[in-house]
Amino acid sequence: MFNKKTVEDIDLKNKKVLVRVDYNVPLDSNFNVTDNSRIRLSLPTINYLLEKNAKVILMSHLGRPKGEAVDKYRLTPAAKELEKLIGKPVKKFDEIVSPEIKDYIDNKMKNGDIVMLENVRFNAGETKNNLDFAKELASLAEVYVDDAFGASHRAHSSTSGVTQFLPSVAGFLLKREVEVLTSILEAPEKPFLAILGGAKVADKIMVIQNLLSKVNSIIVGGGMSYTFLKSKGYEIGKSIRAEDPAEYESQVKFAKESIEAGRMDAEGNITDKKTVAADCIPADFAGFDMGEKTLALYEAEIAKAKTIFWNGPVGFFENKEFENGTKRVAMAIANSGAKTVAGGGDTLAALKKFGLTDKYFHVSSGGGASMELLEGKELPGVAALLDK
Repeated sequence: MFNKKTVEDIDLKNKKVLVRVDYNVPLDSNFNVTDNSRIRLSLPTINYLLEKNAKVILMSHLGRPKGEAVDKYRLTPAAKELEKLIGKPVKKFDEIVSPEIKDYIDNKMKNGDIVMLENVRFNAGETKNNLDFAKELASLAEVYVDDAFGASHRAHSSTSGVTQFLPSVAGFLLKREVEVLTSILEAPEKPFLAILGGAKVADKIMVIQNLLSKVNSIIVGGGMSYTFLKSKGYEIGKSIRAEDPAEYESQVKFAKESIEAGRMDAEGNITDKKTVAADCIPADFAGFDMGEKTLALYEAEIAKAKTIFWNGPVGFFENKEFENGTKRVAMAIANSGAKTVAGGGDTLAALKKFGLTDKYFHVSSGGGASMELLEGKELPGVAALLDK
């Protein structure tokens, strides 16, 4: 149950509406958007505002410019991509807030028009949740809409601070993200299976701890698994692990079948590959994927589940030599018939690579935000919105 007001609970007709979207999209060397998924996800909210004849003022971040204007992090490519998708002009400003921008919005912008402000992280106050900057942003509009789930775990000026100066509600994307992720925590259909992969145990410890009392089983795969194997006393060779000795030992203490292992040269090329037992990784090899025996265990567990949450690839899927495990797991989840929820940037990249994105019940747009929600944390960007 989503207990915050949304765009459907407030009068938006002919209003100036400031909308926080998540257009932190990948760009190629020619500054073209290579994946417009996040922009497409914002369309339902933007189109709803246009139907209300609102003036739509978009703001977002892109990359980590650290409080300075950096050309490669400008939002111009995102504005151009939005124009293509929505079929109408998007006026892009090269500043975030200025008297000229305010004058344009108040006196020249027409109802039903769209403008986009420059990258909010070009202002050093953004990541510090500076209220003076938040007040400047708020001065442009009459209502604030948060539709940037991927940034909702950050207490920044454009996600949290601005809510102190404007009536603030959720967009459709933010609402769906919170509803779906909350539902699998509060009322999942059992058996509930969580599959957690990726590189770092540290990133998932709190998620694992919070899920233990809610799931029927947890599968740990990918780079994380080698810390768990080490906790059982197995040799893990040169497999991925925390570099800091103290951090590594604490993770092994927390963690307390078959693997595809290989050798890699300094340039990242695979020079040798073989399948070994989980407790027999050669000292000069590293684990990069799972073998058939482990895959059979994964697939059997997946087939039994009614709810599945997956975050983090379970192998070095970017390399074709070691994509089999992640591909087979992704396909097994897609074909399981369970309520399937996936999250995390690398997981989304894997689903896109294997053409499976549309086969899942829900693919979360926010890796960090989804993880914090599953840890049981309150998301600042959500908490700051008006209660129903």
